[in-house]
Amino acid sequence: MPYRKLSPMSEVHHPNTHESPSLEGSAPSIATPAQRQAALDEAFDYRGDVTITTTDGRTIVGYVYDRRSAGANSCVRIMPQDGSPRMNVPYDQIQGLEFTGKDPAAGKSWETWVKKYHEKKARGEAASIESEHVE
Repeated sequence: MPYRKLSPMSEVHHPNTHESPSLEGSAPSIATPAQRQAALDEAFDYRGDVTITTTDGRTIVGYVYDRRSAGANSCVRIMPQDGSPRMNVPYDQIQGLEFTGKDPAAGKSWETWVKKYHEKKARGEAASIESEHVE
């Protein structure tokens, strides 16, 4: 979503104001290089764990904390869920990708927060600007 230029007196613009569906449970196609790149970029932006299946049959579940798009040296960097050391997985060794972990930020957009705040105030409940506890 492109950002709009704000005048000094305009209201604050929040880039995540339109709730998009969570990727949780999806398995994007990675059949073409463009699809693979787009899916791995989404995996990097995703806040939950993903499951990567490699061409040699390994399954790696973990959090993608970096990706390197450098031609033949392209790889994702992942922190495995089982606590084993961080690893690099070359793009060309990734056969499948699934968004399997819970997205802890799903449903937590700015509009959702404001709506819940106003609903609490309307019911006469204490409404705070403090963040909610993350599960």
